[in-house]
Amino acid sequence: MTPWLVIALRVISNPCSNALQKALASNGWPAPVLLAFTHGVLGPVAMVILLRAGDSLGWVFWSWSLLSAALAVAANWLIIEAVRRSDLSLLGPINAYKPWVSLLPGWLLLGEQPVGWQWAGMALVLAGSLLLGGTGGSAGRPGSLFLDRGVQLRFLALVFSAAEAVTLKRALAVSDPARAFAGWVLLGFLVAVPFAWKARGACPNTRAAVASSLPSGLTLALTTGLMQGCTFVILDFLPTGIALSFFQLSAVLSVFLGRAFFGEPQFARRLAGACVMALGAAILAGAR
Repeated sequence: MTPWLVIALRVISNPCSNALQKALASNGWPAPVLLAFTHGVLGPVAMVILLRAGDSLGWVFWSWSLLSAALAVAANWLIIEAVRRSDLSLLGPINAYKPWVSLLPGWLLLGEQPVGWQWAGMALVLAGSLLLGGTGGSAGRPGSLFLDRGVQLRFLALVFSAAEAVTLKRALAVSDPARAFAGWVLLGFLVAVPFAWKARGACPNTRAAVASSLPSGLTLALTTGLMQGCTFVILDFLPTGIALSFFQLSAVLSVFLGRAFFGEPQFARRLAGACVMALGAAILAGAR
């Protein structure tokens, strides 16, 4: 596949995965169960990849992959809890703060201040998020966005995602996208299963509920696997800043999905806010 096709698949699959997570979580499926199911469905693909790799993967690869999988499970758990509590059209654009997350530690801890276009990017992300407004049917005060519990969980997920991106790069440095994806799948399953077992009592227990949720669950596994696989490929051939710039297009798509499937309010306002935030994040990431 061409690089542009991989980027397009990543941009589309990410918000689709979030929308499916929201639908399933709203129907009573606990986050760890969804995570274990997703990784379990992708397991056979991962096994085929690793069998073809033989014993060429050393402890360095498995160490970084385990850390990456643990961070990914934590981030996705928080994302599922966030989309269960709040609107997709609010949470999708929050991903534009990811360049902020990678920039702030150096600024606060090392005194490495943003320069040039980075200031403009940060200002646009903040302005766009204020434009998103509040939750529910009312516009609310601009700052009320940050009081929403789902938004707070999404911000916390960004921290884990940023750390995961670093470990993914380390795993890719000693392998390739296919084997790194396989390690993410299998180790993520091992991390998620104990939590899923503990949460099994909270699952819908009727045969009709399970049957009606199965197609969505399988599609969730497909979109999540596609998203993660494309992420590995993109990070392997593009600088992180450029990749993050393109990923911001997912935020705009999240607003459309929130409106189309969940009837979320304030469409025009949130679309405008998401576009401003996506532009700011692209400037921020591209200026790094």
